[in-house]
Amino acid sequence: MEPTVAVERFDADEARQHRDALAEVLVDCIEGGASVSFMAPFSLDEARAFFASIEPEIAAGTRVLIAAFLDDDLVGTVQVVAAWPPNQPHRADVTKLLVRRSARKRGIGQRLMARAEAEARKQGWTLLVLDTVTGDPAERLYERMDWTKVGVIPNFALYPDGRPCDTTVFWKALD
Repeated sequence: MEPTVAVERFDADEARQHRDALAEVLVDCIEGGASVSFMAPFSLDEARAFFASIEPEIAAGTRVLIAAFLDDDLVGTVQVVAAWPPNQPHRADVTKLLVRRSARKRGIGQRLMARAEAEARKQGWTLLVLDTVTGDPAERLYERMDWTKVGVIPNFALYPDGRPCDTTVFWKALD
């Protein structure tokens, strides 16, 4: 039987309840080399602390947290974060699209992104921006989902092991 994929938006209480599973996804992705703000070595406790730190923003509605389940296992997540400047109430950043290495190539990233866009519309955000490692599979996903490439910034970020990586910036207007 084919595994069931479910994608859900978490409120702050649900984020707290699933903090350990979210942290495990983050650690798995960093151990796999994902450049998502953190450096190796990166512990489960550090990942839990990160997710705990964003719970107030989720409660305030300035950050949307979405999770994907494969059967009953949390295997992916993505966030949409409101822009902070007062002159950009219509804009948000998509951040930390993460899918466990064991769950990739099943369309989970695409489902997470589609839900992120839908939730952004509900929040009234009409312009989304994001960045990704140049050449990463996520870059191809964004292109397939009609995101517009702005360009590449050389050596913008670091991989968890400290090597520099180029970053591609994208935007998308929501209808």
